[in-house]
Amino acid sequence: MRNINMDVLRGIAVLGLMFMNIYTFAVFEYDYTPSATPPFSDSLIHTINTVFIDGRFRSLFCLLFGASLVIQWQLWQSVEKQHKRLKVLACIGLAHGFLFWAGDILFIYACAGWLTLKFSQQDDEKILRMGMLFLLLGAFISFLLSFIEPEFSPVTRSSESFLMAYDAAYSSYFAGFVSNFLIFIIMLIAVPLITMWMAAGLMLVGVYLYKQGVFVKGLTHSQLKLITAAAISFTALRLMIEPDQSVFMYAIAEPINWLAALAMAICYCHIIVKIVKNSPSNWLLLQQAGRMSLTLYLLQTVIFILFFKVVYPSAALNFDRIDYWLVIAVVLVFQLFFCKVYSQYFTHGPCELIWRKLSR
Repeated sequence: MRNINMDVLRGIAVLGLMFMNIYTFAVFEYDYTPSATPPFSDSLIHTINTVFIDGRFRSLFCLLFGASLVIQWQLWQSVEKQHKRLKVLACIGLAHGFLFWAGDILFIYACAGWLTLKFSQQDDEKILRMGMLFLLLGAFISFLLSFIEPEFSPVTRSSESFLMAYDAAYSSYFAGFVSNFLIFIIMLIAVPLITMWMAAGLMLVGVYLYKQGVFVKGLTHSQLKLITAAAISFTALRLMIEPDQSVFMYAIAEPINWLAALAMAICYCHIIVKIVKNSPSNWLLLQQAGRMSLTLYLLQTVIFILFFKVVYPSAALNFDRIDYWLVIAVVLVFQLFFCKVYSQYFTHGPCELIWRKLSR
């Protein structure tokens, strides 16, 4: 029987990714860049991002990806078939990253999935230990690398460095392509240093949670108390950290956020499992979105590139955070509508179908 809870969670995760990814479609290097006098909504949305969004949906997706690797093993009993699927996913990710958007996560997931498979059949406690070890390793490397020329000067849309990056990305379509291509090479260098360890750690935690039955029945009372305390503590600590105060604060901000994101993502899992109760009633749209997560993820790239590079290239110079959120709201409604209509005629999403056929 298909796990409806995981489908809904995956749908929430892929739609939630837009709330962080959208800024990098404007000017990738700077994520969100405020105006010289940002409105109050910027501060409010930034706080909401820090507490509920930043890294949370990415972590949730990794947890689900790790759990799906266990399900595939139970279904196929073949690591070779899983390896082939991951190779195809890696190729899709490379094409996506080089040709369209340097923020691709598919290649990272493929590499991390390969590493996760090496430990996924160990006993539960070892899986959890290795997952936390990989997370701490990635956090430690990130901490060390943060000491290399940290940038503390506030950057606004009128800053020379931002305008140079904007010109590099928008002066022509070819210039934008070259800029994206070079940035993705830098992103690939970071894979074996940081992102693969972080993603593999999260996936192994997802494997552990699946084997503990969390995606079916949720956390136990004692587990919920521990995870809730961790989510509140690490999130509060991250809110207190001002990265531009010192090099040390700058270096620990991201590792602290990783731990906060993991704890919050597990809380999301528990809440959704308890609400959905593995029943498709009232949750069909999110379930359909979860079953088409690859298609929706790639479709988001197409939509945002067309919007920022073709339809409204000056958005990066004019948009505040609330404007980005309005765009997300429109795209979110469109994607849910697309899932509803498409699912009436087809069982698998178009990209999922291609992935399946190439993996045979």
